[in-house]
Amino acid sequence: MQALMQDYKIQYLMSFFDTPAQPSRLNRDIIRSLLLLLITGSLLLCTSPTWANDAGFDFFSDQPIAEETLIIVPPPKPAWMTIGGPIALVAFFFIACLIVNWLFPFKQTGLQFNLHDLPIAAQRGIGMAVVLYGIALVFGGMEAHYQVNLHGDAATYFQQMGVGKLIAFTHAHLFGFTTSFFIVGIPFSLHFSRLKVYQWIFPIGLIASLTDIISWWGMKYVSENFTYITWGCGLIFTICYVWMLIGLVRVLFFPRVKWFPDLISEDHQRRWNEENKRS
Repeated sequence: MQALMQDYKIQYLMSFFDTPAQPSRLNRDIIRSLLLLLITGSLLLCTSPTWANDAGFDFFSDQPIAEETLIIVPPPKPAWMTIGGPIALVAFFFIACLIVNWLFPFKQTGLQFNLHDLPIAAQRGIGMAVVLYGIALVFGGMEAHYQVNLHGDAATYFQQMGVGKLIAFTHAHLFGFTTSFFIVGIPFSLHFSRLKVYQWIFPIGLIASLTDIISWWGMKYVSENFTYITWGCGLIFTICYVWMLIGLVRVLFFPRVKWFPDLISEDHQRRWNEENKRS
């Protein structure tokens, strides 16, 4: 009898400890899942860009948003600026040409100049300078092509440029354009002094370079439409400069080669000499 009682007690104790085992495992699984969800949600919330950038932002608050956190989009510029600005710059180019023609009208003078009459050292120096300026022009074109490909277009390149850099850029190019045209344009214009068309190449190239520089500021502060101005003026500037370079190289390095402009210039010179002898 005593043995039966002990058996009953052992079975009762075992049933007391065994029956809650399944509910306890179920509770542990639920708690583990909830903890996992809580940790995952916390990590996602902490790594959210909105939370990271503005941790104190309350979506349901009625307080005004700080001004430094706002993204201000400038209003679109009116048409009189975006369209009228480039048109006004084109008008400036032609008006500058008319002013130059009015201040310095073409006229025949008694000056007779030939590059071959200069001392040999001067001819060598001018020839070497012309070649070096031609190489510099090629590298300038390569730099422009690189910057346009890097930034997508010319307008984007100048818009991302700081004011200080644009001032330095303008200063350097004004000096560079003026110096290069002066050194190349003076002997070219002196040698072809009898050709009226050739007397326009020097000043038109300078006016085109000035208009080009103004268009850079227009692209930065007004409109992308100034891109057409800078490409057009760049083309005019390049044609004028290359024309003078070819003319000087041909005259200095290949004196026996005669082109049609040379024949016209010599004919004008001969007529001038005959008219002055008669007078």
